[in-house]
Amino acid sequence: MVATGGCTEYNVGVFNIHPLQSSQEASLACPFFMPTRRFDAGEWLHPSRLPLGCGWEGYCTAPDHHGETPEPQRLTEECSLGYASNCPHLPAQRAWDAVRFAVSSENESHVLVAYVCEKNHLPAENGNLEFRFSDEAWARSHSDLRVQRMAECFLDSWRARKRGGVSSGTEDKSIHEQS
Repeated sequence: MVATGGCTEYNVGVFNIHPLQSSQEASLACPFFMPTRRFDAGEWLHPSRLPLGCGWEGYCTAPDHHGETPEPQRLTEECSLGYASNCPHLPAQRAWDAVRFAVSSENESHVLVAYVCEKNHLPAENGNLEFRFSDEAWARSHSDLRVQRMAECFLDSWRARKRGGVSSGTEDKSIHEQS
C-alpha cells in the first residue's frame, strides 16, 4: 500500500520501500514490541527516520516472553525495526512480521495515520486511524493494543517534530496489554 491523500514530509517514503530490500533498510516496527517511553540512548544514525519517529523503550509481547524488557542492543537492532528474524522471541506462527506508519492526511481538526501490517514483506492488513485534536482522542483506533500503542508513539513523535515539541504525553504512559 502506498499512502495517498497528500502525505506530509514526515515518514513520507515509509510505504515506498521495495519488498525485496533487506530488513536493515526497511523502516518498520516489530509487531510484538510494546513501546512505553522514549529511548534517547539508542545509537541510531537517523532517529527521526525510525518507524515510530524516534527510539522507544518497551517490552516484548511475544508468547512465552510477554513483559520481558529487551536489552538496548536488541531494541536498536530488532524491536524498533521489525523483521527481526534473528530474534529468539519471534514466534513461528504470527499474523504479521512488521508494522509501518505514515501520516496520510491532516488538517486543523484531525490527522489520519495510515498503517500497514506486513507478513512476508507483503501487506496483510492496512487502514487509517484517526486522531482528533479538539479532544485529544482517537476517533478511529486499532483493535490490537500493540498496533494502537505504536500508532500513539508514532503520532507523538510526529507532533513533536511537526509542531516544534508539542507532545500528547504518550511517551510517559505505560500501557500493558491485557491477556
